[in-house]
Amino acid sequence: MRILKLNEIFDTEGKIIIGVVHLKPLPGSPMYSGDINMVIEHAVKDARALEEGGVDGVIIENMGDRPFLPERASPETISAMTLVAKEVVNTISIPVGVNVLRNAAIEAAAIAHIVGGKFIRVNAYVEPIATDSGLIQPAAPQLLRYMKYLDAELGILADVHVKHATSLRNANIEDLIRDALERGYASGVVITGRRTGVPPDMDVLRSLKKMGLGPIIIGSGLREDNISLLQYADGAIVGTFFKRSNRLDEPVDLGRVREFINLVRSKLGL
Repeated sequence: MRILKLNEIFDTEGKIIIGVVHLKPLPGSPMYSGDINMVIEHAVKDARALEEGGVDGVIIENMGDRPFLPERASPETISAMTLVAKEVVNTISIPVGVNVLRNAAIEAAAIAHIVGGKFIRVNAYVEPIATDSGLIQPAAPQLLRYMKYLDAELGILADVHVKHATSLRNANIEDLIRDALERGYASGVVITGRRTGVPPDMDVLRSLKKMGLGPIIIGSGLREDNISLLQYADGAIVGTFFKRSNRLDEPVDLGRVREFINLVRSKLGL
């Protein structure tokens, strides 16, 4: 087993921008349409647009499966995500990550390992959380042992105080980050706002930067009008903002991606 560092995953010396491929509902989820080929087509199209727009990597999420199962994914979800992820990996040349919501970290690692992905995201890594899916336990102990069993080489992006959840661990964010990085060996920590589309607090990011805690990835709410937040982080995961009309269920808008990446790379020198 080897946990990859960010500079081993992403080929950039600047800020890392990861675009999100939000999958349409998969088999077994309440809103599945019955057409897996349509799911694949939409995923591949979004991945191509993100790569053409200039992102450094993409992460595949089963966002259409909401409400999410808390900690384990069903067999049909795993099969479908593996099928879709393989098509995306075969289509684009930038790194691909996997996030199986809500916290199916072992399944995400298995999918990424099999299809040639480079990293995973884990929403509850070193802290138990209360969510609309129920109580979720931290995944690090089981995940790392499973990755050892697979002899996997993957990066791990670990959320701390993740959105749409409440931490049940009586610890400040600095200690949780240290635990994720030092005890959980995470490649980087993801910091979000309270909900999708809400950015993390600038004072929190500034404080973490001052303490030298990181790598830090902004996990929600980054837009053109608050892009200055990136000066306090090593990169960002950008999902909804890259969509047509800034709507979650719309396709990726190539023009929006290009404008944003140009702003990051050129105007701000980041």
